[in-house]
Amino acid sequence: MTKLSVNINKIATLRNSRGGNNPDVLKVALDCERFGAQGITVHPRPDERHIRYQDVLDLKKVVTTEFNIEGYPDQRYLELVSRVKPAQATLVPDKPEAITSNAGWDTLANEGLLKEIIAELKKQGIRTSIFVDPVEKMVEGAAKTGTDRIEFYTESYAKGYQKNREQAIAPFIKAAKVANSLGLGINAGHDLDLDNLRYLQENIPGLLEVSIGHALICDALYLGLENTIQLYLKELNFH
Repeated sequence: MTKLSVNINKIATLRNSRGGNNPDVLKVALDCERFGAQGITVHPRPDERHIRYQDVLDLKKVVTTEFNIEGYPDQRYLELVSRVKPAQATLVPDKPEAITSNAGWDTLANEGLLKEIIAELKKQGIRTSIFVDPVEKMVEGAAKTGTDRIEFYTESYAKGYQKNREQAIAPFIKAAKVANSLGLGINAGHDLDLDNLRYLQENIPGLLEVSIGHALICDALYLGLENTIQLYLKELNFH
């Protein structure tokens, strides 16, 4: 079964636009779990433009499914993760000022950095995942860092899906086979939605988890949060 982790950054963005606590990030996280999501993902950034660092501390107290904290592994992120000890830390290469994640790690150029950080996180009992593009040599490089999992950055798949889905998925299938052969777990995320999710799940062997935020929250505006989460779960576990 492929797990669904709901990224709630957009809920925090909406709250922050008016101040106060509406919508309530903690309540939405608990509702996502109640509606069937198997994880909650957050990506705090230094300017706290969506998820705030205090949100992460507060969420730790109430989240009962897998808590996944994404971020660029600077000192503040690493201190937060060490304090919270989530189920999973997902390391992304984008700088803090980036609007959203936009590429995977160059695991060859950053092997030393990643190896050191991952060793420390694993020492604390935190599962690690690193963002990678669907490039076989980058997957091979990821294995050398000691990470538990990789997370495929799926923007290229999502962009190419409508035009030629077989072509769009092809590099991910090749990279996934390499990951499986090296004993790496596979996660995926970015621009996944109700149109393209099932085909990805069908074709990526050993897909353990997807992290979805923007599209899922947009769908929830029309379909309702509970119904939307059920629809995403149906696409993932249709067998």
